[in-house]
This record gives sequence, structure tokens and C-alpha cells, in this order.
Amino acid sequence: MTIQTNTTRADDSPIRLVVHGGAGTITRSKLTKELEQAYTQVLAQSLTAGHAVLEAGGSSIDAVIAAIVVMEDSPLFNAGKGAVFSNAGRIELDASIMEGSTRMAGSVAAVTTIRNPIRAANAVMTKSAHVMLMGQGADAFAAEMGLEIVDPSYFYTQFRWNQLQKAIAEERLMQDHDVVPDTPQPQMDKKRGTVGAVALDRHGNLAAGTSTGGVTNKRFGRVGDSPVIGAGTYADNHSVAVSATGTGEIFIRTVAAFNTAAQVRLQHIPIIEAADNTLAEIAALGGDGGLIVLDAKGNYAMRFNTRGMYRGTIGSDGIVQVGMFAADDRAVSTSNSHDTR
Repeated sequence: MTIQTNTTRADDSPIRLVVHGGAGTITRSKLTKELEQAYTQVLAQSLTAGHAVLEAGGSSIDAVIAAIVVMEDSPLFNAGKGAVFSNAGRIELDASIMEGSTRMAGSVAAVTTIRNPIRAANAVMTKSAHVMLMGQGADAFAAEMGLEIVDPSYFYTQFRWNQLQKAIAEERLMQDHDVVPDTPQPQMDKKRGTVGAVALDRHGNLAAGTSTGGVTNKRFGRVGDSPVIGAGTYADNHSVAVSATGTGEIFIRTVAAFNTAAQVRLQHIPIIEAADNTLAEIAALGGDGGLIVLDAKGNYAMRFNTRGMYRGTIGSDGIVQVGMFAADDRAVSTSNSHDTR
């Protein structure tokens, strides 16, 4: 693939959008053909929506928002409609966004009434003096900014409610019985549905965004990596744009998104290798997940150390590419990736 140099707003400048819909135990045995088709369709719709913005000369920020809104509005993903429940039976949403030319950023955490948290994160970035707002304050700010506010029941899905009941039951089982080390224990479905996007526009500007409902059965106002700039989201025109999904606490501890960008900018490490280095560090601490990475020349990578990751990309040619599973059934880092170096 020939990558052209970004100069001005030339019509032949490269554009690229990469999305993810979460990483985890994603195998063909876990999905029916109908469900696999449904995920494929929504990922394709997300890519098409973001690509339309880029093709028309729009900004990478607007493309990221357009792509993520499609996934937030789908009950298939753990973001917006279809997000997971906390231990208290609430749905608390997190999102962040960052622009690569100025490194402006915005995020919201633990919001409960904003239909599209990624729009709220953008409003924090562009219409406030802050980077992060949380809880009721963030909900009130979004309403003041004219964003769509919904009753919390809008986010409810029976599937996610059943997941919570299963998690609570398994937790009680663990508490009620002595646990013998090295013996099989009840496990929740490790598939995660955090969504994210990274984009490159005709101006040569990068952007990244991430949105999530967090972890099933979370409590005490838990916030993961998705709304934390540098952990779940990062964008810098001088390095890369990154969106992450996985074990949030460890992605925070390793500053995963910035860690990846710093390797590219300071050590001149290729983006695939940088992403794999970050995931190896996360794995060494007991975590897993995935990263999508994009640089200002249009080089991209979709890397994960789980059984699969919902993912896809589209470039200047307008061809949608979507993947879900690892290349084989081993839990190793793999990807549909591209790196011109």
C-alpha cells in the first residue's frame, strides 16, 4: 500500500479510520451465525459513518464521534445502549476523546442519563475549561449543552441484567465455599464490549475516542481506563492515536495508551511492536485486552492478547475490513494489521 505524505488538505491525502468493539473470549463457538452477522453489520455501519465524515473532508474528531455513536446506539456492545450493570443495578457510563494536533481532551465518568457519552466527552473538550467531569455534574453539563438526555431505563437490556445476576450468584458461591488453590472456579464471560475509534483526516490530524459501561458487578463508583487520558485514550500528531480495551485497572497502571505513543515518538519503535510491548507489560501484571493504533501516515495496527477482538478499518479506498477472532484458537496476540516501514 502506498502511503502519501500529509501536506495540506489535498484531496489525495490519506484518510483512515480504525474501530474496536472490545476484546476478550471471542470465538466462533461463542457466537451464532446470526450474532456474528449482527456484529459484522454494526462494525461496518460504524466504519461507514466515520468514513463518510473523512471522505467529505471532515475532522478526525467528528469521524471518531460518528463511528462511536453507532456502537453506543447498538445493544451489542458494552457502551451506551446495552452497557453492563453495576452491583447496585445501575448503568454508569464512561467516555473520553482526544485531538492530536493540540492534544486537547475531554472525558466523562459515571454518567447515567446521557444517550451518547462520547458526545459529552467532546463537549467537555470543546465547551468547558476542564478535561474530565463525572457523575451528576457531568449529566447536568451535558443537558446544559443540549445533548440528548434519556431516562436510565433506555440503557437496559435483559442480556446485561442476566449477566449481573450470574455475576452476583458466582460471587456468593465463592464466598460461601472454601476455595482450593489451583482448582477450577466459576468464571464470568470475559468478552468485553468497550468501543473505540482512531482516525486520520485529510488535514493530517489524528484523534482517538473510547466509550464503555465498565465492568459487570462493579461497585463503589468504580472508574476504569476508558475515560482516563493516557490510559484508555491518547492522540498526538507526532506519534499515534490509541484506543484501548481490556483490564481497566492494569491499563491505568501501565498508562497503556500513552505508553504506546511514547515508544513510537521517543524510541521510534514501529507501531505494531509498540502495541505488543504494551500488551506484554499488561499481561505480565495479570491483565489482557487490546489496542488499536494509528499514525499520521495512515499506518495502523489492531493488536490483542485475548481470544479475539471486535475490530475493523477503512481507508481512502472505502473498503470495509472487519474481524472478530484470532487467526487461530490460541490466546496469543494477533491482528489484522498494517505497517509501512
